[in-house]
Amino acid sequence: MLGDTGVAVHPDDERYTDLIGRHVILPLVGRKIPIVGDDVADPEKGSGAVKVTPAHDFTDFEIGKRHGLPQISVLDQEGSLSLNGNEDYLRGLPAGATEFAEEFHGIERFAARKKIVARLEEFGFLERIEPNTHMVPHGDRSGVVIEPYLTDQWYVDAKTLAQPAIAAVRSGETTFVPKNWEKTYFEWMENIQPWCISRQLWWGHQIPAWYGPDGKVFVAETEEEAVGHALGYYVEQEVITPEQGHDMAVDPAKREGFITRDEDVLDTWFSSALWPFSTLGWPDDTPEVARYYPTNTLVTGFDIIFFWVARMMMMGLHFMKEAPFSTVYIHRLVRDEKGAKMSKSKGNVIDPLGVIDEYGADALRFALTREAAQGHDIRLSPHLVETNRNFATKFWNACRFAEMNECVKPDGFDPKGAKETLNRWIAHETSRVTREVTETIEDHRFNDAAAAIYRFVWNVFCDWYLELAKPVLMGEEGAAKAETRAMIAWTRDEILKLLHPFMPFITEELWAVTAKRDGLLVLASWPRKSGVTGEQLAAIATAGPVVDPIIPPVIAALDADEFSDPAAEAEIGWVVDLVTAMRSVKAEMNIPPSTLTPLVIAGASAETRDRAQRWNDTIKRLARLSDISFADHPPEGAVQLLVRGEAVALPLKGVIDLAAERTRLEKELGKADADIKRVDAKLANEKFVANAPEELVEEEKEKRAAATERRAKILEAIERLKKAS
Repeated sequence: MLGDTGVAVHPDDERYTDLIGRHVILPLVGRKIPIVGDDVADPEKGSGAVKVTPAHDFTDFEIGKRHGLPQISVLDQEGSLSLNGNEDYLRGLPAGATEFAEEFHGIERFAARKKIVARLEEFGFLERIEPNTHMVPHGDRSGVVIEPYLTDQWYVDAKTLAQPAIAAVRSGETTFVPKNWEKTYFEWMENIQPWCISRQLWWGHQIPAWYGPDGKVFVAETEEEAVGHALGYYVEQEVITPEQGHDMAVDPAKREGFITRDEDVLDTWFSSALWPFSTLGWPDDTPEVARYYPTNTLVTGFDIIFFWVARMMMMGLHFMKEAPFSTVYIHRLVRDEKGAKMSKSKGNVIDPLGVIDEYGADALRFALTREAAQGHDIRLSPHLVETNRNFATKFWNACRFAEMNECVKPDGFDPKGAKETLNRWIAHETSRVTREVTETIEDHRFNDAAAAIYRFVWNVFCDWYLELAKPVLMGEEGAAKAETRAMIAWTRDEILKLLHPFMPFITEELWAVTAKRDGLLVLASWPRKSGVTGEQLAAIATAGPVVDPIIPPVIAALDADEFSDPAAEAEIGWVVDLVTAMRSVKAEMNIPPSTLTPLVIAGASAETRDRAQRWNDTIKRLARLSDISFADHPPEGAVQLLVRGEAVALPLKGVIDLAAERTRLEKELGKADADIKRVDAKLANEKFVANAPEELVEEEKEKRAAATERRAKILEAIERLKKAS
């Protein structure tokens, strides 16, 4: 209140229209301040008249600028009341006002507030006190109230710099992925304010400004250049003689203290805005600048679109005359495992170096990529990283298995020439995952690409192909065994290429130790996918290295045509689906893994009979079956399933108590229903949704989704038992 220099009312408020332009006396201080008409004043709030403190409120500062109100700072940097610099406003005040102001000088702000309220009441100026909830900024570390405070700072004309950066995104020179983030970018850029680039920090790039003895500012790239400007100016102003200027120019000792450099440093974001080219040797015309600027893709979080992305765009276009990147890929925030934003003060920060020491850089990198779904925050936990470390271990062991079985890719090996159905199947699946990974990378759906290669390595290559290939590898030498060894080695190499962008360290090591290679994996050709021509890939390769943390740095010549074998996929896919279905049903029915059960294939086609006979031993071993037989109809007391359109039955009479199992499942169904009902009640509570932390609400939604999925599986199992009873 001591810094008030005006009172604002709405210009259409009939109560005060005739008062606009007149003055009131500020209580206690006695200062005469004007009444101004401004749209900021809300006639419906309080009295409809609002006091204006331009030096200590952002909104009031703008009101003060519009109406030419004085800016009186009444606080010092420690948050105590201060009269320093306000002497002009103290002169001419009513008797006693000066003494009153001096009485408050140096008092801490909160203590002064109580004292002022008491003094207002003492003089009879206080009508009433009402509670008023309003937004007050607090320091995120100290928790202390932050007071707006006038200081001298350096600014950049950001509005002018923003125009080319806006045009670059409007024209498509730079695009955002997902595209909806362009709206956020435009909202910031089209409403941009002058950019304060000076900071009062102990470190950073120092402001390139020097002050002469009379306070005149000289801005230059170097101190020598600033000295030259200053000496020329002061000689011209006859502050120093030409002889003195000459002596000071040639002898630094004689000009010591003549000009002093501004102690402030550049805003961190200003320095960071230069990153795309300053790191490459700019302003020198280096080969690195020519080769790597502009980059193609920037990967960053949505919370710094304005702070960093927009500023790099402005600086790149201003200094380099070209946008610094063609694509901006926006990912969501990395949060802790409960969904809370990581914060040192909360103690929920995960130290990446510690995680890398424990689980490896590849595991952390792959965990982040797999979780980086567009539109969703990343929930990171040590357990998640550990899961991906286990994936790396599984693939490493698979490569060791291949080595122990002498799996080597002969020169000129072509997977399209494979004769064995199993090998043609893995070539088909490898080609399919190559297409999926490539397309999802190109679409910037990196989590989908990572998920595809994860599923292929863990489920298809390790769990099925190597398992199904074991009987061949353990059998007699021959063409089938030689072909299988070569196909395992070929598939391993294709996996190394596809996995390399996500797990570069382990894949580069395996590339080096699993065979004699001509060069590094990072420079190997990317497997071809359908729809991409050799000319297109060659154009990409000759455009220079791709500076992107996900896409491999070089996409060169084609490696292999896309391979497709529907017949092999139909046969091996049927085996995989059948074994998976048997395992799933046994798990649902609580049948111990060691229990061998018979399988009846009902109404089988001739093709299915042939498949079952060819793979009889393998299916029995993997599905833990005692026998595989054929019948026209499923037997009574059997759980029935459809596998690729044909019925199979698992007789369970005598294996489990069907009635008891149904009772158990119905109890589980009741638990799932209760979980869903409990969560629904919480989410239907408007107070809970409005007041609970965002991560807690999301956690409840996830619980509901899990319970709903569990309920569906239980219902499916109950339905099978009904048919079997």
